[in-house]
Amino acid sequence: MDQAQIEVRVSGSLSDIGAAEWDACACPETAEGGRPLDPFTTHRFLSALEQSGSVGPGTGWQPQYLTAWLDGMLIAAAPMYAKSHSQGEYIFDHSWAHAYERAGGRYYPKLQIAVPFTPATGRRFLVRPGYEGIGMPALVQGAVQLAADNRISSLHVTFCTEAEAEAGARMGLLSRTTQQFHWLNDGYADFDAFLAALSSRKRKNIRKERAQANAFGGRIRTLTGADLRPEHWDAFWVFYQDTGSRKWGSPYLTRAFFDIVHDTMADDVALVLAERDGYPVAGALNFVGRETLFGRYWGCTEHHPCLHFELCYYRAIDFAIAERLKRVEAGAQGEHKLARGYLPTPTHSLHWIADPGFADAVARYLESEREAVGEEIEILTEYGPFKKSNPEEQQ
Repeated sequence: MDQAQIEVRVSGSLSDIGAAEWDACACPETAEGGRPLDPFTTHRFLSALEQSGSVGPGTGWQPQYLTAWLDGMLIAAAPMYAKSHSQGEYIFDHSWAHAYERAGGRYYPKLQIAVPFTPATGRRFLVRPGYEGIGMPALVQGAVQLAADNRISSLHVTFCTEAEAEAGARMGLLSRTTQQFHWLNDGYADFDAFLAALSSRKRKNIRKERAQANAFGGRIRTLTGADLRPEHWDAFWVFYQDTGSRKWGSPYLTRAFFDIVHDTMADDVALVLAERDGYPVAGALNFVGRETLFGRYWGCTEHHPCLHFELCYYRAIDFAIAERLKRVEAGAQGEHKLARGYLPTPTHSLHWIADPGFADAVARYLESEREAVGEEIEILTEYGPFKKSNPEEQQ
């Protein structure tokens, strides 16, 4: 097939692209029903960000949705944004920006292929089945050409899949490896079966933490679908604002985002709420994929021992086991997750930098970083909570 026949376009609004067309590329696995592998690249999630004003003018995330068309049919798409800062990305390039600007360059704006504010691994080059051989190359070539034509410093593709990282490296992009902590479901029948796989000391510690958390004086519920009510989102907005103001200075998402999610994505959500005297006092928001539970946000108005661990990590494991999901991705950073059964896992990104000298410097940095990350993952895994071959650990 002649790639020259492919037309690459840039759209400033997802409303320019039909939901059915976009999702035929983003989540073709839903054609016969069921959940998408990745709820974050669906038309409904990205539209919620845009319609709520969480991205767009004044946010530093200006939509530039990249699409590839063949004979009038959308064959590939990517959620791309023009960025005027490096916030809300979770794969950090602040030091690159500072170095480039100290050398007299202009780092911003840059192009970012990503799901805003969402450090969750998934496909970033969304290709309609049957067009895999030409879809991603067309998008990569189009994005790089757009950056070069407009004298944009760089293009970044964050939290892509390992397969995309390997393919992008073959196309000449710089590949970066970072890490997160994920929980993997080894076919556990229930939470006790998971605990049985841990060392005695870790098992006892988790049981103690769960007992402390559940003694906070109220009840904990996991709500999804029709069980979600507007008042639940009112409560969670308070939690989210508190966490956002402490972590980022101001929340990334607007209040309207949660209203839209309630209307369009209730079945994609698992909201864990702790209630005392009939009022929510803490909450953890998860999104549900076909194989993965994605932990996203946590907040509280009352502080109780271990309640954060219970809502964010242990209830997530409970849900994943009950729904037979393969993993829980608990978001960015946090070595404290290791003792709670979440193991270090590589995450991937791709980068193109216009300036050849700066690109060479970044490439050398990434090579040493990959080695360091690999060593760290190996060491942290060894310190994980699971039973070792030592007979004393099997007790």
